[in-house]
Parts: sequence; structure tokens; C-alpha cells
Amino acid sequence: MRTGTFVYPWDVVGDPAAPGRLTDLGVTSVTLASAYHSTRALTPRHPGHRVVTAEHAAVLYPPDRARWSGRGLRPYEAGAWAPGDAYGEAARALADTGLEVHSWVVLAHNSRLGADHPATSVVNAYGDRYPWAPCIAQPGVRAYLVDLAVEAAVRPGAAGTELESCGWYGLAHLHAHDKTAGVALGDREQYLMSLCFCPSCRQGYGEEDVDPDALAAAVRGALEPVWAGGPARGLGVFEDTVLARRARTARTLQEAAVAAVRAAAEPGFRVLLHADPLPYRCGANAGTDPDHVLGVADGVVTPAASVGPFARAAGPDTVLAANIGVVTGMGGSPATLAEDAQRAVAEGATELRLYHAGLASDADLALVAKALRALG
Repeated sequence: MRTGTFVYPWDVVGDPAAPGRLTDLGVTSVTLASAYHSTRALTPRHPGHRVVTAEHAAVLYPPDRARWSGRGLRPYEAGAWAPGDAYGEAARALADTGLEVHSWVVLAHNSRLGADHPATSVVNAYGDRYPWAPCIAQPGVRAYLVDLAVEAAVRPGAAGTELESCGWYGLAHLHAHDKTAGVALGDREQYLMSLCFCPSCRQGYGEEDVDPDALAAAVRGALEPVWAGGPARGLGVFEDTVLARRARTARTLQEAAVAAVRAAAEPGFRVLLHADPLPYRCGANAGTDPDHVLGVADGVVTPAASVGPFARAAGPDTVLAANIGVVTGMGGSPATLAEDAQRAVAEGATELRLYHAGLASDADLALVAKALRALG
């Protein structure tokens, strides 16, 4: 089975042994970050460092200055954690060992953008702004995200791309030193806390004959029992209209981004979306309708537990990549990778995606290699 793993450029640049280790692992492709959010990452085998601090969301290559000239929203260049064309240098080193390289593009998750351009952010029903979450209903944000998708996806040597967070982002973020777990928030509560009330969204609700002030009050009312330890209530007459508008907004962004990437790429360039089969979901795996998204993209990357709904909507050439964690310290289970992969295949997965070879310990990688040998 075709198996790939996620890697950052800083896992490879400056470590001549890194590509060979990945090849020996048994993977055939690498999903290499080209545009990424802020993070603090361990590099347990790199000869030159152990911890990389990416201070803000950035592109990991030199952006095209002509493309972004005169525009208020533009990508940020990386600092010392990925200087110059770190993506390109890593991609060449990986390709030289026979690994197929796909770009990994994070879109609607950017704290630096929200800090520098506060008006671009999602605003919840209480008036709280989420600087890590650009509102995808805003025309300027959408134009920026589509152009970023094109530039960061179609990099020299890339055989395809995986677009992450190509949809709504919301409350869930793992932002800085997160202190948001004091009240348990399930799917419905996360959804309500992620509904946006920025000026563009308020206008959009009005176009649906929904009073945005009345809707915001309904959201706060629905959440009121949550703060006392109970479940959220429904939104009543607003429920279907609001969900339909959000789903339509995400769908049209996904359509535009995929179409723009394909127009800029050579024939055969593969475009996958990191996706969730439930349209109301926010985050890295953007909420989608499986029938729709599989008619737009070449396939999806989705958690192994979510493969089934996409498989029921898939065609014969659809790529369904099951994303499986293999870093024990981050909740992964490399010891059960063979069994987990077999279950994903039974659900309809056509490929595996392993998160994340650069972060995993030597012990984790040894278990991965053993599992991939067993899978054949």
C-alpha cells in the first residue's frame, strides 16, 4: 500500500542522513510543509538542533514578490527556523533518494495574520476575536487563501499537494498555553463557539433573512447551560439556515482553491484536502460533504476513523488517505500501526499517511518500520 509521512523542512535541511532514514522506514512519499503555522517542534535526530521554534505562521520558501506586491494580506517569510528556500532544499534532498514529494499547505490557521490584521479574524457570539482563525467568508481573506494555496502548493518538484484547514477554523486551536479545558465542550458546543459574527458574516446572515443580533443572542442562550455543566441547546429556527450558509461558504472556498491550484500545475498534479466528513466541523480537517468534496478534489486525507463516510462517496480513482498518528508522546500508537492500517483499509482507505516521522522517537520509528514491512 502506498504510504507517506509528514515532515518539516527543518527535519531534513542540515541532516544529510534524514532522507535515507525515511526511505529505510518503508514510506514511498513525503508530505513536506511549505506553508505552516507557528509551532515548537522536537527534532530528536538532527545533528544541529533539538528544538525548532517557528515563531509565526510563514511560508517556508521565498514568496513571489510580484504576486503579493501592493496587497494588504500577504504571506510572511520564515525566520531562522527555515531560512531561504528551506522547502526547496529539503524537497531536492528527499527526491534524490527516490521519495515522491507533495507539498503540505496550511491555509485558514494563522495567528500572525490575525495579530497584524485583526479585522480578518473570526469573532464569536460574545464578541471575542480568534486571531488564529481567519474568517473565510471575507472576500479579502478568500482571495489571499486561494493565492497562497496556488503558490505554496505548486512548488518545483512537487507531484501533488495536501491542503490543510481549507475551510472554517474556530475555537479549537491549541493556542499558546491553552487554558480552555475547564468546561468540557463537545462537538455541538465547539460549533456554537465557532460561529462567526465579523462584519462580513453579519452581512451574510442578513442576506439569508437572519437578524445577526438575534442569532448571536440565540447562540449565547444555547450555550448558557454549558457554563453550568449541562449540554448546549439548539438554535431553533436559525439552525438549518446557519449551517447551510457555513457549508456553502466552505464549499466555494474549496472549489476555488482546488481549481486555482490545478490551473497553475502540470497535468497529473494531485490535489488532496485534509477533511472531516461532517460539514459543521472546524479545524485542520475542514468540515466537508463527502459527495461534494470528492467531486472537487482528487481525494482526502482524513483520520483513520473517518474513512468510511468518504469511502461510500468515492469513485474508482479517489484517493482516501488514512491519517494515523505514530508519535507515542502525542497520542499515537506505532505498536498497533499494522492493525490500525488494516482496519482503515477495510473501511476503504487507499493510502496511509503517518503523522509524523520528524517528531517520532527512534523507538516509534522502529515500530513503524516493522509494521510497514508486515503490511508489505
